[in-house]
This record gives sequence, structure tokens and C-alpha cells, in this order.
Amino acid sequence: TSLVIKQLKEPLRDRKKTKNIKHSGNLTKAQLFEIVRTMRPKSLAKEFKGTVKEVLGTCNAVGCTVDGCKPIALQEAIDNDEFDCPEK
Repeated sequence: TSLVIKQLKEPLRDRKKTKNIKHSGNLTKAQLFEIVRTMRPKSLAKEFKGTVKEVLGTCNAVGCTVDGCKPIALQEAIDNDEFDCPEK
């Protein structure tokens, strides 16, 4: 989650004073794949696209979009082989 919020380049906030913030930013595919490459060693997924789906789930929880699309729609596109993921 922290990697996603860092990529959104939002200002720092006091976590004790401000709660339940929805981060309404937008990530590019390049930013998404950069986060995934950072998380890949920690992930339990067999393939790279499994880790992409994990990070998209985090994007959904944070409340941001990827290339203007909702993360859940991109997860379905990965399942249907409509979203091109690199091998690494």
C-alpha cells in the first residue's frame, strides 16, 4: 500500500489526525509495473501477472485507478488475456 501511495505523489499527512482518506489518483502502466517489480520477491504468486493482480487489488483498496480504468476491470482483462503483462 505504501508503494502505491508513494507513486501517487500525495503530500505527507498526520496519521493521527486524518483518517479514512480515499486516494483518488491515477497510476500509469509503467508505475504499476515498477511497483510490481519491487514486490515480486515478496509475492507468493507463480507468475508475474499474479503479482500484478495482487497490486491491482491494493490499488482498489486504496481507491486509485490505473490508466483511467478501475483496477477490478483490469484484473478481469488479465484473466481474459486482454491486458498485456510483461514476463518480468
